[in-house]
Amino acid sequence: MSQLSLAATPTANLTGQITLNCWYKIENKHLIATDILPKAHQGVLSVAFGGELSADHLLALTAFLSSHGFTNLTVCCYQPIESMPSAWCVHSDSTSPLSPSVLTAFANQHGLQLVQLTNPPTVNEPGLLLMDMDSTAITIECIDEIARLADVYDEVAAVTAQAMAGQLDFAQSLKQRVAKLEGIDVDLIDDLKSRLPLMPGVNELCQYLKKYDWHLAIASGGFVPFAEQVQSLIGLDEVHANTLEFKDNRLTGKVIGTIVDAEEKARVLKRIAEKLALNTRQTVAMGDGANDLKMMAAAGLGVAVHGKPKVVEQAQTAINEGSLLQVSYLLTIPLDYTL
Repeated sequence: MSQLSLAATPTANLTGQITLNCWYKIENKHLIATDILPKAHQGVLSVAFGGELSADHLLALTAFLSSHGFTNLTVCCYQPIESMPSAWCVHSDSTSPLSPSVLTAFANQHGLQLVQLTNPPTVNEPGLLLMDMDSTAITIECIDEIARLADVYDEVAAVTAQAMAGQLDFAQSLKQRVAKLEGIDVDLIDDLKSRLPLMPGVNELCQYLKKYDWHLAIASGGFVPFAEQVQSLIGLDEVHANTLEFKDNRLTGKVIGTIVDAEEKARVLKRIAEKLALNTRQTVAMGDGANDLKMMAAAGLGVAVHGKPKVVEQAQTAINEGSLLQVSYLLTIPLDYTL
């Protein structure tokens, strides 16, 4: 459809009334089709998703953006996967995204999710997805679950609290927590490994990206046995995690080799990108904790996944609720990627 009045159907879902992947100008509450695709490397892209989006939603979004100084708005409705609800992308000539807290306040008011991107990656070129594991690719923190099974959870939690209070760095915290696990039988590790709960949508996201020949990896402050199990479950290309020392089928309470901390996660991302000869723009890093921020900052796109407030505020984008398959909304915007 070349033109549509938004005022005529304020509460209707617009998906069936406009052409998917087509860009429209907004003039006097009308959508007017344009043949011009925005340049991926120019301006700010505001992506709204997570529900049925009506004309009222679109008008509210464009009014919100205009009130914050975003100009020359064009909009596009698109759908990464047929089974997913459609999303709206609004392109602006502006160059400075709003803070995540401002975006979240608007999104919560309207029952959707809203992120802003600059120069986003695309599935149509080779890329890298590098994920944290605990509370990102899986729903649990493995060290906490081991501690529960071994009846030393309170002791491990006390060390975690010290780390969160800034009294210990990650490496110190990890070594002290693992020391509390000394003597645990390998059977307990194997039991937990056999029932790791995947984060909703992570397998679907990985299978989707594999169709486009993306490289999939984990960089985790957790442990190799669990990372390798996740690798087998969702078909990752490689994993990087901490190595627990075993002796006589029991944990010695020591971590051996390089500690995978925030700095190492960022180094892993850069090493893989260089190995694959990838442009930084084509790298995506996902995580939930402060230990993931350097990795996310080093990537072309950093995504906080159900993240802690500090992480959401510092990440470029965030998935605050729902399936991780929603990351596909950020990688499939119809744009002109030529320079």
